[in-house]
Amino acid sequence: MFVQEEKIFAGKVLRLHVCTMEGAEWLEEVPEDTTVEKLKERCLKHCLPGSLEDPKTVTHHKLIHATSEKVLTDTKTVLEENIQDRDVLLLVKKRAPTLLPKMSDVVAEEKRKQEQKAPDKDAILKATANLPARSVDRSVSHHNMRDFQTELRKILVSLIEVAQKLLALNPDAVELFKKANAMLDEDEEDRVDEIALRQLTEMGFPESRAVKALRLNHMSVTQAMEWLIEHADDPSVDAPLPGSAPAEAPAEGAASSAEAAAGPSSEEGGEEAKDELTEIFKKIRRKREFRPDPRAVIALMEMGFDEKEVVDALRVNNNQQNAACEWLLGDRKPSPEDLDKGIDTNSPLFQAILENPVVQLGLTNPKTLLAFEDMLENPLNSTQWMNDPETGPVMLQISRIFQTLNRT
Repeated sequence: MFVQEEKIFAGKVLRLHVCTMEGAEWLEEVPEDTTVEKLKERCLKHCLPGSLEDPKTVTHHKLIHATSEKVLTDTKTVLEENIQDRDVLLLVKKRAPTLLPKMSDVVAEEKRKQEQKAPDKDAILKATANLPARSVDRSVSHHNMRDFQTELRKILVSLIEVAQKLLALNPDAVELFKKANAMLDEDEEDRVDEIALRQLTEMGFPESRAVKALRLNHMSVTQAMEWLIEHADDPSVDAPLPGSAPAEAPAEGAASSAEAAAGPSSEEGGEEAKDELTEIFKKIRRKREFRPDPRAVIALMEMGFDEKEVVDALRVNNNQQNAACEWLLGDRKPSPEDLDKGIDTNSPLFQAILENPVVQLGLTNPKTLLAFEDMLENPLNSTQWMNDPETGPVMLQISRIFQTLNRT
């Protein structure tokens, strides 16, 4: 029996399942040495009769191995592409290449974008050159747009003076001394903003560590959180802050204050009481000294500013780094000396504040004085005192009076 040589050495015949995106499916039998391009031609003859008349039809289609999702190369054989018997292939038409935009279209698009841009200052002045001018009192406009925080500082300076005089004239001065000393030397934990502390503890930070972070960062939750993250691996992170007063100090201070105020002579006792109260006020102010944000100090000093200038800038701008930088680069107004100036005591605003019953009652409370002193040196603590049941109503009335008079 005679057998042709090509039949003896012919490759293995594979039976392949071919599918199209339109849902057609059939079985294609090909030797394993068949090129992918030849297989693709056979598939196109089966599903698209007459399509091979256009030579581009083959190049506009591709075969994909369904299991590996690999696009088969036209020049390789079925064997080289590692296609096995009963494998499934997908015949897909290639996407048309994206046409490059015409130069005229690009120019038109750029022109359209230019037309949509906001006008610059010169264009605005040119367009409004023929409009009638209106006389506007800039000083009045500026006065009506006063910053409440800036005015609040002046108000607090003047209210502190009033509160000190009222407390010094109070016949129960001895008891007021005790309360002032107790609030001055009370545990720092009692003065931590509870809302800020709760936010940090809910994040998973230990309460004692969160308290320390808040005290170091002026009750700012964001800055305290950054501090906690930065010092998470610091072995001294839980060490107590220096300068904590002993528990016995308040009692001794209160006792000495009481003894100083309760002398045999009412006149001498009154003078001693005033002096004692003045010393307490000084202690409060010393303890409430402004503490600049250390990160802002470093950042601003790296720009070349002197440390004293940086501290002044942060004090003027309530520890806001960006505002402090603008102050340093600008006319530096208000000056640090202006921060100690109070509001005009004859102004309608200050008179309205003093005539308010809630404010009048609050000025006789040593805690209100303590709050004023604290907010004066650390404005970021204002939220804490706004939420306090004793000082919150006073601050609310001051804000309402300012907003009411500022609209007129």
